[in-house]
Amino acid sequence: MTSKPEEPDRLVEGARKHGERHRRWLREGGEPSVAGRLAQIGVLGWIIVVPALGGIFLGRWLDRTFDTGVFWTAPLLMLGLGLGCWSAWKWVNSA
Repeated sequence: MTSKPEEPDRLVEGARKHGERHRRWLREGGEPSVAGRLAQIGVLGWIIVVPALGGIFLGRWLDRTFDTGVFWTAPLLMLGLGLGCWSAWKWVNSA
């Protein structure tokens, strides 16, 4: 009589994987503290604000130089906001 090889029990395998993930989570520091979360939110805000402010400053300088009203300020502000939001999106998804 031939015995077929035993298939690993799915429940046991799932429990083993869960235990490994939990140990890795504990080893890597677990849940961030409130201060850590607030720091992340602060960094996220600056990632969006700095390019927008850069667009405003560059746009105002160009508008003063060429006497064009807000011709450069508005599009460079939008470009800065777009760049900041894109950078924030990439930063959040990489973390």
